[in-house]
Amino acid sequence: MGLVKQGSVFLGVLFLSTLFLCCAADVQYYELFMREANFTQLCNTTTLLVANDSYPGPEIRASRGDTIFVNVHNQGNYSFTIHWHGVKQPRNPWSDGPEYVTQCPIQPGTNFTYEVILSDEIGTLWWHAHSDWSRGSIHGALVIVPAENETYPFPTPDGEQTIILESWFNRDYKQIIDQALAQGIVPPQPDAYAINGHLGDTTGCPNDTLFRMQVQYGNTYLLRIVNAAMNEEKFFAIMNHTLTVVARDASYVQNFTTDYIMISPGQTMDVLVVANQNTGQYYMATRPFSDSSAPPVDYITTGVFDYINSMGGLNASFITLPAENDTNAANNFTTQLRNTNITQNPPLNVPTDAEISTRLYIAIAGNTLPCNTSQCVNTFRFAASLNNVSFVLPRIDILQAYYNTSTTGVFTEDFPLSPPEFYNFTGDLSTLNTEALPGTKVVMLNYGDGVEIVLQATQTGPGGSHPIHLHGYSFYWVGSGTGNFNNQTDPTTYNLVDPPLINTVHVPGRSWVALRFFADNPGVWFMHCHFDRHASWGMDTVFIVRNGTTTGTSIRPPPPGMPTCPSS
Repeated sequence: MGLVKQGSVFLGVLFLSTLFLCCAADVQYYELFMREANFTQLCNTTTLLVANDSYPGPEIRASRGDTIFVNVHNQGNYSFTIHWHGVKQPRNPWSDGPEYVTQCPIQPGTNFTYEVILSDEIGTLWWHAHSDWSRGSIHGALVIVPAENETYPFPTPDGEQTIILESWFNRDYKQIIDQALAQGIVPPQPDAYAINGHLGDTTGCPNDTLFRMQVQYGNTYLLRIVNAAMNEEKFFAIMNHTLTVVARDASYVQNFTTDYIMISPGQTMDVLVVANQNTGQYYMATRPFSDSSAPPVDYITTGVFDYINSMGGLNASFITLPAENDTNAANNFTTQLRNTNITQNPPLNVPTDAEISTRLYIAIAGNTLPCNTSQCVNTFRFAASLNNVSFVLPRIDILQAYYNTSTTGVFTEDFPLSPPEFYNFTGDLSTLNTEALPGTKVVMLNYGDGVEIVLQATQTGPGGSHPIHLHGYSFYWVGSGTGNFNNQTDPTTYNLVDPPLINTVHVPGRSWVALRFFADNPGVWFMHCHFDRHASWGMDTVFIVRNGTTTGTSIRPPPPGMPTCPSS
């Protein structure tokens, strides 16, 4: 079954306090039906909970500034929520989606309608489940095209193609993480990777299929690339073809050309490619990138860039991609990202030093905690933390508890703004006590605060990089560097002129990144690592942005029909 679109209603002029322009906008209506379906990959049949019987799920399309109502029906065997990754949802955390942060899960046999409010986002985003590991099978693209009377900041492409990079397991995703958490162990590696649900021709199973993109010689195509993998950053390339990066995380960037991209879980990228080579078939290929001492399995996954009327086999049988551990290739790519001063982007609004009222220095760490279930393999279990707090999801969602002030004991307002202990974060930490403190601690911000967050990767556990995602906001990535952050000298290297505006940042191993934004969206907003094993272990926190002084700067009232939490 495909996506059910019920239609659209013309709104006229939509005004949002955080929208940088006024434009004609529509209201769109969609239906998603979640239920189990069977899929045969790797010569094995697996039952998965998916949207509308498809893997990946259906694509949702809208114009910039539209509002989308998505009625999500749970016809499956277990509960879940849906997150609209990268959508700011002005004043509307009720439809943001993370389970037990902004809502209770949608129970089997029930439904919930999300109101997805678009503002200045343009390009490619995505939607996915935000409960346990269900997003591994429940996800799809969210494509935001220019509004009426808007144009692309480049010649209109002749065609476009969404490309979703995925992790494939021969098991149900929820069962995988439930078992790993109960035993206190690291979840297993994926059995394969996929491009738009296709495992390619390198798996050894003759029934596995290649994703094929048909192209016409001379045409230019817009690729809308989503990394939906569970725990793997990805290199991606099309053999013998040059890629031009034009947007990241639904914000345009200064165009640059490259032979490959590096994209982290949660990130989206808009890329132009011209079909200008000899007519034939060319591999598109992806493989993991990792700078960790415990890297993911290094499978190369293939698709085909297929010229119409090509006569023979693959023209570029030799696949060239950076090596899995090529940190220079990863860093050389990510450091090319720059904001672009065009009318299709919101005006640059980077907080200055004088406007920063809240500074956070957050150490990202792998940890342990005592294991106390009957299934424990060891006396300890694997955990993760931000500033040594391993986040614990409550059984009542935080937004409900915050909004209904009579509900107490769900969270505390004492997330540490700096590490409780300073050590050589990027040195040899083999003798460090890695036990974390479990808790549901949040960061409180006043409306309008200028915020700076410095994220420090540490060498605890296997070390390595982390893709950190903040809900409800895009932020300016203003700085990065290797080693431990120095708050005296490193801020002098910040890029406050054209920093990219993104929602998910790659924090390289043994390094730091600096982010800035204004807290102008009241609500309860999750921040977490988009490696799902780390998020499951507690590498998360919550920002609560208090209301401003007016209705237009305050959280909207909750909609009718919010899911209720099961009794504990």
